[in-house]
Amino acid sequence: MLRFNENNEIITEEKYRAILVGLQRKEDISYSMEELAGLAEAANAEVLGKVVQVLEKPNTATMIGKGKVEEVAELVRNMEADMVIFNDELTGMQIRNLEDAIDVRVIDRTILILDIFAARADSREGKLQVELAQLKYRMPRLTGFGKSLSRLGGGIGTRGPGEKKLETDRRHIERRMEDIKSELSQLVKTRSVQRSKREKSGIPVVALVGYTNSGKSALMNRLLSVVDKSEKAVTEKDMLFATLDTQQRSVKLDTNHEFILIDTVGFVSKLPHSLVEAFKATLEEVLYADLLLHVVDASYEENDFHIAVTNKVLGEIGADVKEKVMVFNKIDLVPDFQAPVTNLENLFVSAKENINIDQLIDKIKEKIFADKVCAKLMIPYTRGDLSSYLCEKALVKSMEYLEEGTFFDVELNQEDYQRLKEYDTI
Repeated sequence: MLRFNENNEIITEEKYRAILVGLQRKEDISYSMEELAGLAEAANAEVLGKVVQVLEKPNTATMIGKGKVEEVAELVRNMEADMVIFNDELTGMQIRNLEDAIDVRVIDRTILILDIFAARADSREGKLQVELAQLKYRMPRLTGFGKSLSRLGGGIGTRGPGEKKLETDRRHIERRMEDIKSELSQLVKTRSVQRSKREKSGIPVVALVGYTNSGKSALMNRLLSVVDKSEKAVTEKDMLFATLDTQQRSVKLDTNHEFILIDTVGFVSKLPHSLVEAFKATLEEVLYADLLLHVVDASYEENDFHIAVTNKVLGEIGADVKEKVMVFNKIDLVPDFQAPVTNLENLFVSAKENINIDQLIDKIKEKIFADKVCAKLMIPYTRGDLSSYLCEKALVKSMEYLEEGTFFDVELNQEDYQRLKEYDTI
Protein backbone atom coordinates (compact mmCIF):
# COMPACT_ATOMS: atom_id res chain seq x y z
CA MET A 1 0.00 0.00 0.00
CA LEU A 2 1.54 3.31 -1.09
CA ARG A 3 1.28 6.21 1.37
CA PHE A 4 2.25 9.83 0.83
CA ASN A 5 3.37 12.63 3.16
CA GLU A 6 2.18 16.23 3.13
CA ASN A 7 4.67 17.02 0.33
CA ASN A 8 3.12 14.28 -1.83
CA GLU A 9 6.26 12.14 -1.47
CA ILE A 10 6.12 8.37 -1.10
CA ILE A 11 6.76 7.26 2.50
CA THR A 12 9.46 4.60 2.34
CA GLU A 13 10.60 4.14 5.96
CA GLU A 14 9.53 1.03 7.86
CA LYS A 15 6.53 2.48 9.68
CA TYR A 16 3.30 0.59 10.35
CA ARG A 17 -0.25 1.80 10.90
CA ALA A 18 -2.14 -0.15 13.52
CA ILE A 19 -5.56 -0.48 15.14
CA LEU A 20 -5.52 -1.73 18.74
CA VAL A 21 -8.23 -4.10 19.97
CA GLY A 22 -8.95 -5.04 23.57
CA LEU A 23 -11.42 -7.32 25.34
CA GLN A 24 -12.70 -6.07 28.70
CA ARG A 25 -14.21 -8.60 31.05
CA LYS A 26 -14.37 -7.58 34.72
CA GLU A 27 -11.38 -5.32 35.24
CA ASP A 28 -10.88 -1.99 33.51
CA ILE A 29 -8.27 -2.34 30.73
CA SER A 30 -7.70 1.35 29.97
CA TYR A 31 -4.17 1.19 31.44
CA SER A 32 -3.40 -2.05 29.62
CA MET A 33 -4.52 -0.53 26.32
CA GLU A 34 -2.43 2.56 26.97
CA GLU A 35 0.57 0.35 27.57
CA LEU A 36 -0.20 -1.61 24.39
CA ALA A 37 -0.03 1.68 22.49
CA GLY A 38 3.41 2.32 24.05
CA LEU A 39 4.56 -1.13 22.99
CA ALA A 40 3.29 -0.52 19.45
CA GLU A 41 5.20 2.76 19.26
CA ALA A 42 8.32 0.99 20.54
CA ALA A 43 7.91 -1.38 17.57
CA ASN A 44 7.70 1.59 15.18
CA ALA A 45 3.93 1.40 14.67
CA GLU A 46 1.62 4.39 14.49
CA VAL A 47 -1.57 3.82 16.47
CA LEU A 48 -4.54 5.04 14.43
CA GLY A 49 -7.30 3.99 16.80
CA LYS A 50 -8.45 1.72 19.62
CA VAL A 51 -11.44 -0.60 19.84
CA VAL A 52 -12.59 -2.13 23.14
CA GLN A 53 -15.41 -4.64 23.54
CA VAL A 54 -16.98 -5.62 26.84
CA LEU A 55 -17.69 -9.36 26.99
CA GLU A 56 -18.08 -11.86 29.82
CA LYS A 57 -15.88 -14.38 28.02
CA PRO A 58 -13.82 -14.37 24.79
CA ASN A 59 -15.33 -15.56 21.51
CA THR A 60 -13.70 -18.93 20.77
CA ALA A 61 -13.42 -18.24 17.04
CA THR A 62 -12.40 -14.58 16.94
CA MET A 63 -11.81 -13.36 20.54
CA ILE A 64 -14.29 -10.50 19.99
CA GLY A 65 -17.86 -10.74 18.69
CA LYS A 66 -18.81 -10.99 14.99
CA GLY A 67 -20.21 -7.46 14.89
CA LYS A 68 -17.06 -6.05 16.46
CA VAL A 69 -14.92 -7.90 13.92
CA GLU A 70 -16.87 -6.20 11.13
CA GLU A 71 -16.45 -2.84 12.89
CA VAL A 72 -12.67 -3.36 13.10
CA ALA A 73 -12.53 -4.40 9.42
CA GLU A 74 -14.35 -1.23 8.40
CA LEU A 75 -12.08 0.91 10.58
CA VAL A 76 -9.04 -0.72 8.97
CA ARG A 77 -10.33 0.06 5.48
CA ASN A 78 -11.32 3.65 6.30
CA MET A 79 -8.04 4.51 8.06
CA GLU A 80 -5.84 2.47 5.69
CA ALA A 81 -4.32 0.49 8.56
CA ASP A 82 -2.03 -2.40 7.69
CA MET A 83 -2.13 -4.19 11.02
CA VAL A 84 -4.44 -5.03 13.94
CA ILE A 85 -2.93 -5.66 17.37
CA PHE A 86 -4.93 -7.51 20.03
CA ASN A 87 -4.29 -6.90 23.71
CA ASP A 88 -4.88 -10.58 24.57
CA GLU A 89 -3.05 -13.68 23.40
CA LEU A 90 -4.71 -15.27 20.36
CA THR A 91 -4.87 -18.91 19.31
CA GLY A 92 -3.79 -20.02 15.85
CA MET A 93 -7.40 -20.50 14.81
CA GLN A 94 -8.37 -17.02 16.02
CA ILE A 95 -5.49 -15.45 14.07
CA ARG A 96 -6.55 -17.26 10.89
CA ASN A 97 -10.23 -16.34 11.27
CA LEU A 98 -9.49 -12.69 12.06
CA GLU A 99 -7.12 -12.30 9.11
CA ASP A 100 -9.68 -13.86 6.79
CA ALA A 101 -12.29 -11.36 8.01
CA ILE A 102 -10.14 -8.21 8.29
CA ASP A 103 -7.68 -8.93 5.46
CA VAL A 104 -4.59 -7.43 7.13
CA ARG A 105 -1.96 -8.88 9.43
CA VAL A 106 -3.30 -9.67 12.92
CA ILE A 107 -0.91 -10.05 15.84
CA ASP A 108 -1.35 -10.09 19.61
CA ARG A 109 0.43 -8.52 22.56
CA THR A 110 2.77 -11.49 22.93
CA ILE A 111 3.98 -11.34 19.31
CA LEU A 112 4.48 -7.59 19.71
CA ILE A 113 6.65 -7.97 22.81
CA LEU A 114 8.62 -10.79 21.22
CA ASP A 115 9.18 -8.62 18.15
CA ILE A 116 10.52 -5.74 20.27
CA PHE A 117 12.83 -8.13 22.06
CA ALA A 118 14.02 -9.58 18.74
CA ALA A 119 14.85 -6.10 17.48
CA ARG A 120 16.69 -5.06 20.68
CA ALA A 121 18.68 -8.22 21.52
CA ASP A 122 22.40 -7.57 21.05
CA SER A 123 24.17 -10.46 22.76
CA ARG A 124 24.29 -13.98 21.38
CA GLU A 125 22.45 -15.24 24.45
CA GLY A 126 19.73 -12.61 24.17
CA LYS A 127 19.10 -13.46 20.52
CA LEU A 128 18.90 -17.17 21.28
CA GLN A 129 16.51 -16.60 24.18
CA VAL A 130 14.19 -14.51 22.02
CA GLU A 131 14.23 -17.05 19.19
CA LEU A 132 13.42 -19.84 21.65
CA ALA A 133 10.48 -17.84 23.02
CA GLN A 134 9.24 -17.14 19.49
CA LEU A 135 9.39 -20.80 18.53
CA LYS A 136 7.62 -21.86 21.74
CA TYR A 137 4.85 -19.39 20.97
CA ARG A 138 4.50 -20.41 17.31
CA MET A 139 4.71 -24.16 17.79
CA PRO A 140 1.04 -24.67 18.75
CA ARG A 141 -0.07 -22.02 16.23
CA LEU A 142 1.44 -23.33 13.00
CA THR A 143 -1.99 -23.78 11.41
CA GLY A 144 -3.16 -20.31 12.34
CA PHE A 145 0.03 -18.68 11.12
CA GLY A 146 -0.29 -20.31 7.72
CA LYS A 147 -1.72 -17.29 5.96
CA SER A 148 0.16 -14.43 7.61
CA LEU A 149 3.53 -16.14 7.64
CA SER A 150 3.40 -17.06 3.97
CA ARG A 151 3.13 -13.41 2.99
CA LEU A 152 6.24 -11.88 1.49
CA GLY A 153 8.00 -8.99 3.17
CA GLY A 154 8.87 -8.09 6.75
CA GLY A 155 6.96 -6.37 9.45
CA ILE A 156 6.14 -6.56 13.12
CA GLY A 157 5.93 -10.16 14.19
CA THR A 158 8.18 -11.50 11.42
CA ARG A 159 11.65 -11.03 12.90
CA GLY A 160 13.89 -13.94 13.80
CA PRO A 161 12.33 -17.25 12.86
CA GLY A 162 9.43 -15.34 11.30
CA GLU A 163 11.61 -14.54 8.28
CA LYS A 164 12.28 -18.21 7.57
CA LYS A 165 10.05 -20.78 5.90
CA LEU A 166 7.52 -21.00 8.72
CA GLU A 167 5.47 -23.74 7.10
CA THR A 168 8.21 -26.14 8.25
CA ASP A 169 7.05 -29.20 10.12
CA ARG A 170 6.98 -29.50 13.89
CA ARG A 171 9.95 -31.83 14.00
CA HIS A 172 12.17 -29.22 12.36
CA ILE A 173 11.07 -26.60 14.91
CA GLU A 174 11.59 -29.04 17.77
CA ARG A 175 15.11 -29.77 16.54
CA ARG A 176 15.89 -26.06 16.37
CA MET A 177 14.54 -25.56 19.90
CA GLU A 178 16.75 -28.38 21.19
CA ASP A 179 19.78 -26.83 19.46
CA ILE A 180 19.05 -23.46 21.08
CA LYS A 181 18.58 -25.03 24.52
CA SER A 182 21.89 -26.85 24.14
CA GLU A 183 23.76 -23.68 23.18
CA LEU A 184 22.09 -21.73 25.99
CA SER A 185 23.10 -24.38 28.52
CA GLN A 186 26.74 -23.89 27.47
CA LEU A 187 26.39 -20.13 27.94
CA VAL A 188 24.85 -20.74 31.38
CA LYS A 189 27.88 -22.87 32.32
CA THR A 190 30.22 -20.10 31.20
CA ARG A 191 28.33 -17.56 33.28
CA SER A 192 28.36 -19.95 36.23
CA VAL A 193 32.16 -20.11 36.07
CA GLN A 194 32.30 -16.30 35.95
CA ARG A 195 29.92 -16.10 38.91
CA SER A 196 31.99 -18.54 40.98
CA LYS A 197 35.08 -16.40 40.38
CA ARG A 198 33.14 -13.34 41.51
CA GLU A 199 31.91 -15.15 44.63
CA LYS A 200 35.47 -16.17 45.48
CA SER A 201 36.51 -12.54 45.33
CA GLY A 202 33.86 -11.72 47.92
CA ILE A 203 32.60 -8.71 45.93
CA PRO A 204 28.87 -8.21 46.66
CA VAL A 205 26.28 -7.81 43.91
CA VAL A 206 23.52 -5.21 43.67
CA ALA A 207 20.80 -5.72 41.01
CA LEU A 208 18.45 -3.10 39.58
CA VAL A 209 14.99 -4.55 38.95
CA GLY A 210 11.68 -2.96 38.04
CA TYR A 211 9.09 -2.18 35.41
CA THR A 212 10.25 -1.25 31.95
CA ASN A 213 11.09 2.45 31.50
CA SER A 214 11.28 3.08 35.26
CA GLY A 215 14.78 4.52 34.86
CA LYS A 216 17.01 1.59 35.85
CA SER A 217 19.61 2.27 33.15
CA ALA A 218 19.59 5.99 33.94
CA LEU A 219 20.17 5.18 37.60
CA MET A 220 23.03 2.85 36.71
CA ASN A 221 24.63 5.56 34.57
CA ARG A 222 24.25 8.10 37.38
CA LEU A 223 26.00 5.78 39.85
CA LEU A 224 28.76 5.17 37.30
CA SER A 225 29.23 8.92 36.83
CA VAL A 226 29.59 9.37 40.62
CA VAL A 227 32.57 7.00 40.61
CA ASP A 228 34.02 8.53 37.42
CA LYS A 229 33.11 5.62 35.16
CA SER A 230 30.86 7.46 32.71
CA GLU A 231 32.67 5.76 29.83
CA LYS A 232 31.05 2.50 31.00
CA ALA A 233 27.53 3.91 30.62
CA VAL A 234 24.77 1.65 29.27
CA THR A 235 22.08 2.45 26.68
CA GLU A 236 19.51 4.83 28.12
CA LYS A 237 16.30 5.89 26.33
CA ASP A 238 12.83 7.07 27.35
CA MET A 239 11.05 4.09 25.82
CA LEU A 240 9.80 0.61 26.68
CA PHE A 241 12.48 -2.12 26.70
CA ALA A 242 15.38 0.18 25.80
CA THR A 243 17.62 -2.30 27.64
CA LEU A 244 17.26 -6.01 26.98
CA ASP A 245 20.55 -7.73 27.71
CA THR A 246 21.74 -7.84 31.31
CA GLN A 247 24.57 -5.36 31.92
CA GLN A 248 27.19 -5.62 34.69
CA ARG A 249 29.52 -2.88 35.91
CA SER A 250 32.02 -2.71 38.75
CA VAL A 251 31.48 0.21 41.14
CA LYS A 252 34.30 1.26 43.51
CA LEU A 253 33.35 3.92 46.04
CA ASP A 254 35.62 6.56 47.58
CA THR A 255 35.64 4.46 50.78
CA ASN A 256 37.36 1.70 48.76
CA HIS A 257 34.21 -0.43 48.96
CA GLU A 258 33.50 -2.26 45.73
CA PHE A 259 30.39 -3.98 44.37
CA ILE A 260 29.01 -5.28 41.08
CA LEU A 261 25.97 -3.38 39.77
CA ILE A 262 23.63 -5.29 37.45
CA ASP A 263 20.99 -3.72 35.16
CA THR A 264 18.28 -6.21 34.19
CA VAL A 265 15.57 -6.33 31.54
CA GLY A 266 12.44 -4.42 32.56
CA PHE A 267 9.17 -6.19 33.30
CA VAL A 268 5.77 -5.50 31.82
CA SER A 269 2.21 -6.63 32.47
CA LYS A 270 1.17 -9.79 30.62
CA LEU A 271 4.82 -10.63 30.01
CA PRO A 272 4.67 -13.76 27.84
CA HIS A 273 5.30 -16.88 29.90
CA SER A 274 7.57 -18.27 27.17
CA LEU A 275 9.71 -15.14 27.50
CA VAL A 276 9.92 -15.44 31.29
CA GLU A 277 10.97 -19.07 30.84
CA ALA A 278 13.51 -18.24 28.14
CA PHE A 279 15.07 -15.41 30.15
CA LYS A 280 15.25 -17.30 33.45
CA ALA A 281 18.92 -18.03 32.78
CA THR A 282 19.70 -14.32 32.42
CA LEU A 283 17.49 -13.38 35.35
CA GLU A 284 19.34 -15.92 37.50
CA GLU A 285 21.83 -13.11 38.14
CA VAL A 286 19.10 -11.54 40.30
CA LEU A 287 18.96 -14.73 42.41
CA TYR A 288 22.64 -14.38 43.29
CA ALA A 289 22.46 -10.68 44.14
CA ASP A 290 23.07 -9.55 47.72
CA LEU A 291 20.63 -6.64 47.35
CA LEU A 292 17.82 -5.74 44.94
CA LEU A 293 17.03 -2.11 44.18
CA HIS A 294 13.39 -2.15 43.07
CA VAL A 295 13.23 0.94 40.83
CA VAL A 296 9.77 2.54 40.43
CA ASP A 297 8.69 5.42 38.19
CA ALA A 298 7.31 7.87 40.76
CA SER A 299 5.87 10.09 38.02
CA TYR A 300 3.47 7.39 36.85
CA GLU A 301 0.11 7.56 38.66
CA GLU A 302 -0.49 3.81 38.81
CA ASN A 303 2.99 2.86 39.98
CA ASP A 304 1.46 0.49 42.54
CA PHE A 305 0.46 -1.65 39.55
CA HIS A 306 4.06 -1.58 38.30
CA ILE A 307 5.23 -2.70 41.74
CA ALA A 308 2.75 -5.59 41.76
CA VAL A 309 3.81 -6.80 38.29
CA THR A 310 7.51 -6.66 39.21
CA ASN A 311 6.91 -8.55 42.44
CA LYS A 312 4.96 -11.19 40.51
CA VAL A 313 7.82 -11.81 38.07
CA LEU A 314 10.37 -11.85 40.90
CA GLY A 315 8.21 -14.49 42.56
CA GLU A 316 8.13 -16.56 39.36
CA ILE A 317 11.92 -16.72 39.24
CA GLY A 318 12.27 -17.30 42.99
CA ALA A 319 13.78 -13.90 43.84
CA ASP A 320 10.90 -12.54 45.94
CA VAL A 321 12.70 -13.41 49.20
CA LYS A 322 15.81 -11.35 48.39
CA GLU A 323 16.51 -8.23 50.46
CA LYS A 324 15.05 -5.22 48.64
CA VAL A 325 14.98 -1.45 48.85
CA MET A 326 12.26 0.52 47.03
CA VAL A 327 13.81 3.30 44.92
CA PHE A 328 11.22 5.77 43.64
CA ASN A 329 12.88 7.44 40.65
CA LYS A 330 11.95 10.61 38.67
CA ILE A 331 10.98 12.35 41.91
CA ASP A 332 11.86 15.69 40.26
CA LEU A 333 8.63 15.38 38.24
CA VAL A 334 6.43 14.93 41.33
CA PRO A 335 7.75 17.02 44.25
CA ASP A 336 4.65 16.23 46.37
CA PHE A 337 4.87 12.49 45.72
CA GLN A 338 3.14 10.14 48.16
CA ALA A 339 4.65 6.67 48.10
CA PRO A 340 2.36 3.64 48.24
CA VAL A 341 2.48 1.70 51.50
CA THR A 342 5.02 -1.13 51.44
CA ASN A 343 6.85 -3.08 54.13
CA LEU A 344 10.20 -2.05 52.63
CA GLU A 345 12.48 0.93 53.06
CA ASN A 346 11.77 3.73 50.58
CA LEU A 347 14.20 6.08 48.89
CA PHE A 348 13.19 9.01 46.65
CA VAL A 349 15.67 9.91 43.93
CA SER A 350 16.09 11.44 40.50
CA ALA A 351 18.74 9.87 38.31
CA LYS A 352 18.35 12.67 35.78
CA GLU A 353 18.68 15.56 38.25
CA ASN A 354 21.09 13.81 40.68
CA ILE A 355 18.66 14.11 43.59
CA ASN A 356 19.40 11.99 46.70
CA ILE A 357 21.88 9.75 44.86
CA ASP A 358 24.20 10.15 47.87
CA GLN A 359 21.44 8.71 50.07
CA LEU A 360 21.13 5.75 47.72
CA ILE A 361 24.87 5.08 47.90
CA ASP A 362 24.78 5.31 51.71
CA LYS A 363 21.89 2.82 51.78
CA ILE A 364 23.79 0.39 49.53
CA LYS A 365 26.82 0.61 51.83
CA GLU A 366 24.62 0.11 54.88
CA LYS A 367 22.94 -2.98 53.41
CA ILE A 368 25.90 -4.83 51.91
CA PHE A 369 28.85 -3.63 53.97
CA ALA A 370 27.24 -3.34 57.43
CA ASP A 371 28.85 -6.51 58.80
CA LYS A 372 32.32 -5.60 57.55
CA VAL A 373 35.17 -5.14 60.03
CA CYS A 374 38.43 -3.29 59.33
CA ALA A 375 41.40 -5.08 60.85
CA LYS A 376 45.18 -5.21 60.73
CA LEU A 377 46.22 -8.85 60.87
CA MET A 378 49.62 -10.48 61.17
CA ILE A 379 49.36 -13.96 59.66
CA PRO A 380 52.30 -16.33 60.38
CA TYR A 381 54.03 -17.83 57.36
CA THR A 382 53.07 -21.25 58.72
CA ARG A 383 49.39 -20.34 58.05
CA GLY A 384 49.58 -19.80 54.33
CA ASP A 385 46.05 -21.20 54.10
CA LEU A 386 44.73 -18.17 56.02
CA SER A 387 46.67 -15.75 53.80
CA SER A 388 45.19 -17.39 50.71
CA TYR A 389 41.70 -17.22 52.22
CA LEU A 390 42.02 -13.50 52.94
CA CYS A 391 43.25 -12.81 49.41
CA GLU A 392 40.22 -14.63 47.98
CA LYS A 393 37.43 -13.64 50.38
CA ALA A 394 38.32 -10.30 51.94
CA LEU A 395 38.96 -6.77 50.72
CA VAL A 396 42.72 -6.46 51.06
CA LYS A 397 43.69 -2.79 51.24
CA SER A 398 47.39 -3.51 51.58
CA MET A 399 49.66 -6.47 52.20
CA GLU A 400 53.29 -6.52 53.35
CA TYR A 401 55.75 -9.35 53.96
CA LEU A 402 57.53 -8.82 57.29
CA GLU A 403 59.93 -10.90 59.34
CA GLU A 404 57.25 -12.32 61.65
CA GLY A 405 54.66 -12.97 58.93
CA THR A 406 52.35 -11.42 56.31
CA PHE A 407 50.76 -8.15 57.44
CA PHE A 408 47.24 -7.50 56.12
CA ASP A 409 45.30 -4.23 56.26
CA VAL A 410 41.98 -5.81 55.42
CA GLU A 411 38.20 -5.54 55.54
CA LEU A 412 36.31 -8.77 56.22
CA ASN A 413 32.95 -9.91 57.51
CA GLN A 414 32.19 -10.44 61.18
CA GLU A 415 32.24 -14.23 60.98
CA ASP A 416 35.72 -14.32 59.46
CA TYR A 417 36.99 -11.69 61.89
CA GLN A 418 35.87 -13.71 64.90
CA ARG A 419 37.79 -16.67 63.52
CA LEU A 420 40.94 -14.63 62.87
CA LYS A 421 40.87 -12.00 65.64
CA GLU A 422 43.74 -13.70 67.50
CA TYR A 423 46.00 -12.39 64.70
CA ASP A 424 44.75 -8.79 65.11
CA THR A 425 47.68 -6.47 65.90
CA ILE A 426 45.54 -3.73 67.47
